[in-house]
Amino acid sequence: MKTDRLEYFSDAVFAIVITLLIIDVHLPANWTSGLGNALVALWPSYLAYAVSFFVIGAIWINHHGMFQLIVRADNSFLLLNVLQLMAIAFIPFPTAVLAESIHVGSGMSTAIVFYGGTLVSVGVTVNLMWRYAVRAGLVRDDITPAKVKLLNRRFLLGPAAYVVAVAVGLAFPWAALAIFVGINVYFLWPRWKRKARSE
Repeated sequence: MKTDRLEYFSDAVFAIVITLLIIDVHLPANWTSGLGNALVALWPSYLAYAVSFFVIGAIWINHHGMFQLIVRADNSFLLLNVLQLMAIAFIPFPTAVLAESIHVGSGMSTAIVFYGGTLVSVGVTVNLMWRYAVRAGLVRDDITPAKVKLLNRRFLLGPAAYVVAVAVGLAFPWAALAIFVGINVYFLWPRWKRKARSE
């Protein structure tokens, strides 16, 4: 079957999930004592929101790029895509947990591991989808074995980096958060730069 409906459905889920991130950013009950201070005190929520917004954006760009190479789908592939969307739809919850842990100044290492573990699960589903698509012959006919090997390594980079961030986060949660940011800077910005140079 063609991938059109799969892509439309996936885009809708991405749009909903990325919008849900802002729902957990709200004023505390005692904001009447000083609105300006209350808004400033929400900086952990702003930070977690921004990180997760770009995380989901990078995943969506990756998903879009993958479907420039995958041109067919079968029932097993549809199931793998649903599993990926399930992991993505979960991201707002660990985002809220991370923001709250920063705000109260406690449990940040646990929150980082929880957050990073969710991103690892997303990365695993990306790799499962790609490798299944190659084995099942769902990719474009002009994709060479060399290109497949290159993309295999590229798709492994995300979950591997997230695993490293989780390990680092056990002792240095802020360093892990910096790794999350760095991973997404890599996936969002350098890709555009390389594309521009190749044109």
